Amino acid sequence: MTEFVQQISDDWRAVNWPQVERTVFRLQQRIYRASQRGDDRTVKSLQRLLSTSWSARMLAVRRVTQENKGKKTAGVDGIASLKAPERTELAKNLTLDKNADPVRRVLIPKPGKSEYRKLGIPTMRDRAKQALAKLALEPQWEALFAPNSYGFRPGRSPQDALEQVHRCISQKPKWVLDADIAACFDQISHGPLVARLSQSHPSIARQCKAWLKAGVLDNGQIQLTERGTPQGGIASPLLANIALHGLETLVKTTIRGAHLVRFADDFVVFHQDREAIFKAQTLIRQWLASKGLKLRADKTRIVHTLNGGAEYSTGFDFLGCHVRQYRTRRRRINKSQRPYKTLIKPSKASLKKLVTKLREIIKQHRGCSQAALIEALNPVIVGWANYHRSNVASRVFAYLDSVLYWQLRRWAKRRHPHQGRKWVKSRYWHTVGRRHWVFGVKQAGRVTLKLAKFSDVSIRRHVKVRGHKSWYDGDWAYWAARRGKHPMVHIREATLLKRQRGRCPICRRIFDLHDSIERDHVRPMASGGLDVYDNLQVVHPTCHHRKTRWDKQGWCPVRPWRGETVGEALCELKSSGTVLKAGGAS
Repeated sequence: MTEFVQQISDDWRAVNWPQVERTVFRLQQRIYRASQRGDDRTVKSLQRLLSTSWSARMLAVRRVTQENKGKKTAGVDGIASLKAPERTELAKNLTLDKNADPVRRVLIPKPGKSEYRKLGIPTMRDRAKQALAKLALEPQWEALFAPNSYGFRPGRSPQDALEQVHRCISQKPKWVLDADIAACFDQISHGPLVARLSQSHPSIARQCKAWLKAGVLDNGQIQLTERGTPQGGIASPLLANIALHGLETLVKTTIRGAHLVRFADDFVVFHQDREAIFKAQTLIRQWLASKGLKLRADKTRIVHTLNGGAEYSTGFDFLGCHVRQYRTRRRRINKSQRPYKTLIKPSKASLKKLVTKLREIIKQHRGCSQAALIEALNPVIVGWANYHRSNVASRVFAYLDSVLYWQLRRWAKRRHPHQGRKWVKSRYWHTVGRRHWVFGVKQAGRVTLKLAKFSDVSIRRHVKVRGHKSWYDGDWAYWAARRGKHPMVHIREATLLKRQRGRCPICRRIFDLHDSIERDHVRPMASGGLDVYDNLQVVHPTCHHRKTRWDKQGWCPVRPWRGETVGEALCELKSSGTVLKAGGAS
């Protein structure tokens, strides 16, 4: 077996990565379940098994050398990239040996501010060690983290946090503690964090302590680190979450009716009583002080969601969005109707930052081709619009399209100062279908590249992750349908699950944790169907048998999946209820 592993690992490109991911994920699931039931001995044993396994070491090296966005940034060793044989060699010798090199200090300017974000770039070997330690630590703590903690956790996003905020205030207006922790990553006390890490395997705890104490290389001098976890390391966000674990439980158990939603070092606390919010603020300050942290005075305030009056503000900003309630003019007909509405919109600060960024991109591409400008703008437009697509953002999207149009018009006029407006328009703006004024590149009478529009991104309500659901809980059907991928599901099945929104098109049931799935051709290949995505669906095994029987009979009582709504599906079920009832007995 050892010779077999050695032979495969000698060629980096020959590694069966899906199999490696499945092997690691199975161990992570076992760690998660052991942590859930409080079996610390099994957790530590499995963490040791994972951290010394060939699959985990290979996956850790791959994540830091090929998948990580900052993989081309060098640490104090000066190594920014590795070739395939060097990656294999690093994986072979990768161990958590409680040794750590200092991190290299890099200052990144914060957009629109004079402040700098301090990053600590580890060496390539330390990055791989951090990735390996994270593989073992994350499932243990995912079983313990509070349900309303959303930052830097697998399967959770800012949109989940915003949806939870909406749920907290949609029934009644509330007072809010809008808080921010000052220099959270830089000021975390090492003592309490190391004490919590003692719940993990000793080799992992010692290695994490070595990273915390490794020091920082700044201007050629090594500075000792007595507190903080350097931003820039793969494990740093997880360590920060571990340090802040327990804050939500403290608030909920001490103050009845209080709700806390946290994303990394930003959090909000809700309660109907203003005095309870003051009590929560005092309680949180004391708790943070025990971790070496404190609230940032200029970003921490108390507001009301509907009516703050003359003394307090109304509404608050959270994760780039503005959250506020507005009174409605219509009369209240029944108890279910509220005399107000809750709206989450893109914040003014986020909007201003985006417009500035678009202006800078256009300014940097004054002398570039139209194609280069479009390729630079499109990722920014699509990324920002997708982030805010679950908010009340239709008017904002239309406004941004207008702002961008005038910026591009000035860009085009600057390039051709001696040409008229009609000539400039015909050169850069075209008609595509029924749409006029499409900024794009036209070649051979056809628009081959066009600028994305904010308003092209449809507004869609985000479905919040369920309570305590975790990426490691084994509910692969739920997570594959939610994210379109999962280590335990083939990429084809995962893509189909996402397209079907986790629902079987035959029986219309959501795929459960213990359900098996099978791939089916909507139109059988024996009848001329093709083995392509448009002709594929995933179904339950029993539903597959029923569908096969229907195919042989030449008919099907339910329409194959084409993205119909739940209402359409229910109408379909009602119209074919007798047939389905008869089929259910088979």
